[in-house]
Amino acid sequence: MSLSDTAVAALAEPQRRVRPVWTAGVVLVNVGINAAFFGPLQVLLGQQAAAFNEGEKEAILALVTGAGAAVSLVANPLFGALSDRTVARRGRRVPWVLFGAILGAAALAALAGAPNVAVMTILWCLVQAGCNGAYAAITAAIPDRVPAPQRGTVGGLAAMGQTVGILAGAVIAAVVSGNFALGYLVCALALLAGVVLYFFKNDDVALPRDGRPPFKLAEFARNFWISPARYPDFAWAWLTRLLVNIGNHMVTLYLLFFLTDAVRLPQTQGLAAESGVLILTGLYAVMVIITSVVGGRLSDRMGRRKPLVILSSAIIAVAALILAVAPTWPGALIGASVLGIGFGAYLAVDFALITEVLPTALNRGKDLGVINIANSLPQVLAPLIAYPFVAYWGGYVSLYVAAAVIGLLGAVFVVKIKGVD
Repeated sequence: MSLSDTAVAALAEPQRRVRPVWTAGVVLVNVGINAAFFGPLQVLLGQQAAAFNEGEKEAILALVTGAGAAVSLVANPLFGALSDRTVARRGRRVPWVLFGAILGAAALAALAGAPNVAVMTILWCLVQAGCNGAYAAITAAIPDRVPAPQRGTVGGLAAMGQTVGILAGAVIAAVVSGNFALGYLVCALALLAGVVLYFFKNDDVALPRDGRPPFKLAEFARNFWISPARYPDFAWAWLTRLLVNIGNHMVTLYLLFFLTDAVRLPQTQGLAAESGVLILTGLYAVMVIITSVVGGRLSDRMGRRKPLVILSSAIIAVAALILAVAPTWPGALIGASVLGIGFGAYLAVDFALITEVLPTALNRGKDLGVINIANSLPQVLAPLIAYPFVAYWGGYVSLYVAAAVIGLLGAVFVVKIKGVD
């Protein structure tokens, strides 16, 4: 086979179904990344901030997580683009999955002994860079290797891995019982362990040098802009994901305060609001795990994506409305369950849809990195949108109605995507 034929094979639309062991490797990478990311984000960073300065812990945590979020917005598409151009013998994605895991694990281990807030901030940014580098590569591996009729199933299993990783991070943080240094080390080990199976069973096809265009910095930078006029389906897919994620973040952002101030959980149920958040999060996660797998497989069998994306987006909006009209503990339990049902199916099926509107095979990593901005940006936008509703425009009822409307807009705009059924 000539080099040009090899390049064609590396970039061709996959036709052969992937093996279960390959899928298991992808799932475990997602588990490791999310355990390493959410364990610190949920608990460990806050404990370390309090250890540095109890009176300023909120400001320290905001500084560290804000800097990390800024890094994630850049790192995901950047590492995706770099993986697109990689000509390593083991393939385009494997080196970046491994490098990202090693970088993230090393930074987590160093965080355990960070001497001050400045070093803590730098190291958390390196964790973000490493985890996002690995995530960009493993996400791009799916359209590289998985044929379109199987992507809903694999995407659903990957989404399940993400949710299991989030729960694993919470368990790690709980088990170490306030010893954040030990927690960081366990998270680092989880990240490294997660990539082992994929490293040995990846099936990546190497990109030869003749398949990689010459590097020109200006052109490389311009390539991150994907014209909505030229690629309207990609643009609509990006916008719908942004809107649905904003709505989802608006629902979960003030959950602790919603249980305290609207549901009045301690008075009505004799249950601490923090315990209520844990119960709702666990219920939500279980539903996400179930429906991500079921929804992805169903979309593959139907051979259609848009109806299920629209339906799941509408279910997410219904969950927000349940919280708006029934600010009670039973209402919160139902709302969390419905939200998990909708969001799990959405994660799986919308990912499969997105892989079918990517502009070029050569730039899958970069293009999915741009899509992932629509996952990260709502973490910044949702608080800015949500606060005025809570503080000035009607409280939690108006907040959740607004979240429902924004989510429904995401469902409506899916209709604009023409290249996928």
